[in-house]
Amino acid sequence: MKSLLIANRGEIAVRIIRTAREMGIRTIAVFSELDRDALHVELADEAWNVGGAPAAESYLNQESILRIAHDAGAEAIHPGYGFLSENPGFARAVAETGVIWVGPSGEAIEAMGDKITSRRNAEAYGVPTVPGITDPVRTVEEVEALGEEFGYPVAIKAAHGGGGKGLRVVWARDEVADAFEGARREADAYFGNPEVYVEKYLERPRHIEAQVLFDTHGNGVFLGERDCSVQRRHQKLIEETPSPGLTAKQRKTLAKAALDAGRSCDYVNAGTVEFLMDQNGDFYFLEMNTRLQVEHTVTEMVTGLDLVAWQLRIANGERLELGEVEPRGHAIEFRINAEDPYQGYLPTPGQVVEWEEPAGPGVRVDSWIRPGTAVSQYYDNLMAKLVVWAPDRESAISRGRRALQEFTVQGVSTTIPAHLAVLDHEDFVSGRHYTKWMEDVVSLEGTSPDAAPALPGEEDLIRRDVTVEIGGRRFRVAYWAPEPTAGGQIRRRPPKLAAGGPTGVSDGVISAPMQGTIVKVHVKAGESVRVGDPICVLEAMKMENEVASATEGDVVDLRVEPGDTVAAGQVIAIVK
Repeated sequence: MKSLLIANRGEIAVRIIRTAREMGIRTIAVFSELDRDALHVELADEAWNVGGAPAAESYLNQESILRIAHDAGAEAIHPGYGFLSENPGFARAVAETGVIWVGPSGEAIEAMGDKITSRRNAEAYGVPTVPGITDPVRTVEEVEALGEEFGYPVAIKAAHGGGGKGLRVVWARDEVADAFEGARREADAYFGNPEVYVEKYLERPRHIEAQVLFDTHGNGVFLGERDCSVQRRHQKLIEETPSPGLTAKQRKTLAKAALDAGRSCDYVNAGTVEFLMDQNGDFYFLEMNTRLQVEHTVTEMVTGLDLVAWQLRIANGERLELGEVEPRGHAIEFRINAEDPYQGYLPTPGQVVEWEEPAGPGVRVDSWIRPGTAVSQYYDNLMAKLVVWAPDRESAISRGRRALQEFTVQGVSTTIPAHLAVLDHEDFVSGRHYTKWMEDVVSLEGTSPDAAPALPGEEDLIRRDVTVEIGGRRFRVAYWAPEPTAGGQIRRRPPKLAAGGPTGVSDGVISAPMQGTIVKVHVKAGESVRVGDPICVLEAMKMENEVASATEGDVVDLRVEPGDTVAAGQVIAIVK
């Protein structure tokens, strides 16, 4: 293998390019119109324009990517994660052109991408699964019947995808209709298939996943587990290895189940088998991610292996000769997302003004950001992965706290305050957290370092930072001042559009909290609403956000419908 096309962007494209170049492989990047000046474009040996800013026109454009691979003379394609990485049709199309596909076969992706088929395959190999059904549900009535059979809560899940998309938890019968509709709509939007199935929802489980490698010669190896239980909205926030409190016996059971799951679909290359562990310590198969995981970095830190290098070596036909891998020390990964944890983790696309990454012993940062980089609404909001390693978990937590405190980002909000809150919480330190722990327990109230004081007046206030010395000691001081316009005048805030919390509500005017697309409207003009009633669902940066009313009254003006694209601050509705 002498040339590799990376069919992705962002930090994972940068990550793959670096390993490939170390291996002497010519790297070929693709970029959308929006990513012309991106870091992965600069690092690659050559770069090709793949299409417009929307992913459907660029990073999901199979025809364009295959044409570029042919024109550039690429011998292999690495899909990274996301986009086309788990698309069986694309994997087959690549193979049919004679180009090496760095990943499992289209058949294996299809088998594990369909949650119903993967569940049946796993069960056939003796892998334990969560109580549930293996057939798609078609009606609300079917879900209601299963809820009565299994007992609430139950989970309605997309049959052809994962990552928390197309997943709704139903706690009572009267929630079934809305949850069923929402899960099907999201499954169709993200995976092109609205099929869903139902299983028992485990309360307070841990999310444990196993990293495996399989070569083309029938050899498989287990590289340890990762604990991914710190999540919000079913999206992982912090991952670590080894999992706190896991016994050697449990790890052995996990390894066998993970390897059996892989063998159930003749798996080849790197993969991750995900499990839920209940409060009794029993494991249940959840799904298999047929690609490299975002959190593969922590496994690399404790094993010393380069998983991307092994992906390329396996794709090139090499035999796995690793023996039994013994992890060393403890590693934790923090996902630095462009989200505001003080506003319900709303995505915060925008331009990064200041970006300073931490460093020092045991610290690794995988990123694609530099000062001036724009985080777009069109793509995932992951800006960087901060990974720390130390000889033990306690030291890794201390190192993570130090590194997070060194990480400086200005221009967009990030998840860093949430990470620090987690590290300071006794539940996390003692390993008592679970998949909904962030939502159930962790509070950021009173921790914001950047909250502006409530000052009188109608000016728009902006934060300014200055450094002063008093008695020889250096201080950094923040203050808020009116923002001047180009002509030197103070910019006044327009009436009725004052910021009003995560839904942007003021005097009955409901405005979009961010740029995005309206995917559902819950109300009609003339209807009455109460405080907290949903008005619409806004999708931005691959996340659905419910916009609710902060006013009781009648919807006198409704200005959006499904499919509309709105800008931040744009009026959605008026309630009087």
